[in-house]
Amino acid sequence: MSATNIDDPRVIEFDVRTDEMLINMGPQHPSTHGVLRLALRTDGEIVSDLEPHIGYLHRCAEKIGENLTARQFVPYTDRMDYLAAMNMNLGWALTIEKLLDHDVPEKGRHLRVLICEMNRIASHLVAMGTYGLDLGAFSPFLYAFRERERILDLFEKACGARLTYSYIAPGGATADLPVGWTAECSKFINQFKKIIPEFHTLLTTNAIFIARTTGVGILSPRMAIDYGCTGPVLRGSGVYHDLRFHGEERYTELYDGYEFDVICADSETGKYPSSHQEVYKDGLEYPDVPSDAILGDCWHRFYVRMLEVVQSVRLIEQSIVKYDACSGSHGEPIKLTQKLPVGEAYLETEAPRGQMGFYVVSDGQSNPWRVRARSSCFSNLYVTAPLCRGVLLADVPAVVGSLDVVMGEIDR
Repeated sequence: MSATNIDDPRVIEFDVRTDEMLINMGPQHPSTHGVLRLALRTDGEIVSDLEPHIGYLHRCAEKIGENLTARQFVPYTDRMDYLAAMNMNLGWALTIEKLLDHDVPEKGRHLRVLICEMNRIASHLVAMGTYGLDLGAFSPFLYAFRERERILDLFEKACGARLTYSYIAPGGATADLPVGWTAECSKFINQFKKIIPEFHTLLTTNAIFIARTTGVGILSPRMAIDYGCTGPVLRGSGVYHDLRFHGEERYTELYDGYEFDVICADSETGKYPSSHQEVYKDGLEYPDVPSDAILGDCWHRFYVRMLEVVQSVRLIEQSIVKYDACSGSHGEPIKLTQKLPVGEAYLETEAPRGQMGFYVVSDGQSNPWRVRARSSCFSNLYVTAPLCRGVLLADVPAVVGSLDVVMGEIDR
């Protein structure tokens, strides 16, 4: 810092310099969404570099899968993405069914769509509520968990569990839905549709939330593809890709006959699909994109999840009608000790956080010879470093929260 008149004896010329600091954020920190450790290098309040450290929740899931039968491994998939356990069950079940060349009955197909889209809503509600909590807003968390509890009540009636379900299994599901379950689900969906605008009032259009998330953590489409990002993180950057439309036939055929949209903003106009309008009542409209928002920033990743909730509502309403119209079996799970044919199978599904893949190699025994899981959160997490370089220290939770990672899926 220097004065313009250096000859003035009253002026002392000096430089202001700061030393870099290394700061640990986590592994026990509420804004890291699990036991994630972030090693931050800061220059004052500016983050100059960041390195994520994983492994604090590692439980050797893949190795365990090689020492259990295909049916016995189902509960371990629950504990990967424990906020979307039904979707984890589905990915494993479809992979084993691909290896066995087995197809579930029509009733079982609609049951799976219904259950997994309900779990997608529950997962996105957690993402929304905890994201608000990360940025200092407590009320959205309570609103989100109030609705999630109603979904968990329905899951408890279906399978007896509220977090780790082990419900969808290779061959079908462990039990059919109880009598009257779909009527209760319809009742929930009808009241939930009226609640959705409240979430947008609490966060989406909140001036403070917009200031904290727009223009922060901008992930370009090229970077998202290069890092292998999937799910809302990828679509929040304007990349039109959803495995429910673009995946393998064994997975996409689950959604045959269903109408829904891939939530992704047009890269040129910034417009999102308008099919959400039908769920809003009393003339309410879903919010416009803020003028300060940049495609690929934290706000867009959050908004994609909010609009995906509406698409899940559409799918659930259709699946209830289709399920109720079906008769017969929902699909019996394979036997605990059933042997697998010699060969290999790999299949990816569109889980709430992105593409979750399972790879199985069999040598003809009941236990797989090799089990491998491809985690969506693993790839999504590693864009944290480039996104956080140059942001304020207080913006790190905004970036990490927008990625919505679950460490159980990463540390597998």
